[in-house]
Amino acid sequence: MPIVVVSATRSERAIFEVPAAIDVLDADRIREGQPRVNASEALAAVPGLVAQNRQNYAQDLQISSRGFGARSAFGVRGVRLIADGIPASMPDGQGQAATFNLDMADRIEVLRGPFSALYGNHSGGVIQLFTREGKGRPTVETSASAGSDGLYKVDMSAQGETAGIGYVLDASRFHTDGFRNHSAATREQAHVKMNMNVSGGGKLTLVANGLRQKDTQDPLGVTWATWQRDPRAGETDATDTAAPKRTLAERYDTRKSIDHQQAGVSWEQPIGAAKLLLTAYAGNRHVVQYQSFSRGFQAPATHSGGVVDFDRDFHGGEARWQGVLPLAGGKLTTSAGIEYGNASDDRKGYENFSGTTLGVKGRLRRDEDDSVSNIDPYIQSEWQGERWQLTAGLRHSRIRVSVADRFTSNGDDSGKLRFNATMPLAAVLYRVTPSLNLYASAARGFEAPTLNELFYSAGGAGFNFALRPARSKHVEGGVKAMLTSGARINVAVFEVRTSDELVVESSAGGRTSYRNAARTVRKGAEMSFDAALGAGLTTRIALTSLRATYENGARLPGVAHAYAFGELAWRESAGRWGAALEAVASGKVYTEDSNTERAAPGYGVLNLRLTAAQSVAEWRLSEFVRLNNLAGKQYVGSVIVGDASKRYYEGAPGRNWVAGISARYRF
Repeated sequence: MPIVVVSATRSERAIFEVPAAIDVLDADRIREGQPRVNASEALAAVPGLVAQNRQNYAQDLQISSRGFGARSAFGVRGVRLIADGIPASMPDGQGQAATFNLDMADRIEVLRGPFSALYGNHSGGVIQLFTREGKGRPTVETSASAGSDGLYKVDMSAQGETAGIGYVLDASRFHTDGFRNHSAATREQAHVKMNMNVSGGGKLTLVANGLRQKDTQDPLGVTWATWQRDPRAGETDATDTAAPKRTLAERYDTRKSIDHQQAGVSWEQPIGAAKLLLTAYAGNRHVVQYQSFSRGFQAPATHSGGVVDFDRDFHGGEARWQGVLPLAGGKLTTSAGIEYGNASDDRKGYENFSGTTLGVKGRLRRDEDDSVSNIDPYIQSEWQGERWQLTAGLRHSRIRVSVADRFTSNGDDSGKLRFNATMPLAAVLYRVTPSLNLYASAARGFEAPTLNELFYSAGGAGFNFALRPARSKHVEGGVKAMLTSGARINVAVFEVRTSDELVVESSAGGRTSYRNAARTVRKGAEMSFDAALGAGLTTRIALTSLRATYENGARLPGVAHAYAFGELAWRESAGRWGAALEAVASGKVYTEDSNTERAAPGYGVLNLRLTAAQSVAEWRLSEFVRLNNLAGKQYVGSVIVGDASKRYYEGAPGRNWVAGISARYRF
């Protein structure tokens, strides 16, 4: 069946006709044989994108697209996240993939390259989640899974349609003792979605999500020697007087609590041949994080800071008009709109000790109000002829950052910043044959510093008002081909040149400061191949080659030069049984700018999943067993870029398993 996407053009288009590198993960890939805990489970199959489970639920996934976002010490940076049309990234560009509800996911679209510039402040790409809509007879479903390291997850959901109103309800609880020392986590999520048709062919959708993580442990990174000794181990605190000595994470009880909720509403209304879309959202995010200290292993009395406590209110909206007109023997589709976002933090910082007790909230050391807002008008037009397709777009971003410092005994950090950028896009697609398309595109990108990147100057000083936005030029060429009725291939080559790249200057004790590098260059190629081989067999291959360097030739840290995913899957004709073998491989990853420290070595792992399904009357049962890292490979799964104490490495699990069962009843 033709795959339809909306991320690149903001209107429904066959993916084969879009002049951009874009991949779609359907519900089966997201749900089948997966515990649905982390988006990285499914995103591994996308070329150009690297999504690492850091085995640290206090810091979220590490996601990079064409090398953008690899430096992020917390959350997702350089890639815009959107769920059901509601941004999961704040106006400054920082986002949290943990807010994605994978249990109710219908599909995920991953857009990379020049077209992502029309989504504003970021440079790498766009990851957009679409959850299912309630329809048909009511159903209820419950699922449970368990696995290595004390992992378990339970989920309950209901969906259906009553009196013209579709509804989806979901709630889940996840827990793990953690693979790494001091990495236990418990996550609770809830999701509500309602949709209804309104007069005149319109549609109204309401979405609400909640996420809660209480005292999620942060295992921190470790040195190379510690990782070699034991991939699970934490770094020992050499100044600890206890016997045996505790790890740094244990001594300071590094942890994070998150309470996040948001709601949004969208209204889509046809107006003649045009269409109007209005979206509004609001939410709150409260975070308390206990860090290890940034001044080494000195006596507690000499330390400052260490506990972050912020309460964030955010809101925003979008208005978009889209029209279609005949023009020059073809069709012209134009989208014009404006986006607005605002996030305001009541931020406090405390010492991470009281008296001689570590890991508790002590004296106040930071007290400020931080806010960031954006307003972005944009326009995008696409003309389709018989063989040619031309696209042009323009977006202007205006971002304002302000700080009101109420704790001035260590200096007044109050101030304001303004960032502006205009991002043009041009693309052309040529239909060589009905089964072969060629395309080329170019755009300018823009990446303003996030609040997290502005909070600290070098040496642990205050707000870094000297940071400038990174600006980039993207060019891409590609081929999309239908080889047979059951096989397709997409190939893209690209180059990105960036000035004032934002890079890590120092990272220690949970605090990271940034600076602007002179220039960087990214050159690469991506390929995805999907085929139905017959006899129930299918395959998918995703390959990435990326050379990301500074102007002096040094490699960008956190970025692998090659990444590959391969899968051979089988499903019995009646859908009752299934199996798949997955292979994932990555090249080595440098840990800091000079490339002189030990790089995390490349690796390759094999995973196996087995699935089964049965139907009895109105019941449908399904089961899965998943075995990861079949060979028990010991490898570094992710790195902390630029850590001042050389604790760069975050170990990945050896051989591990997870199994699950679900039962669904249709009324």
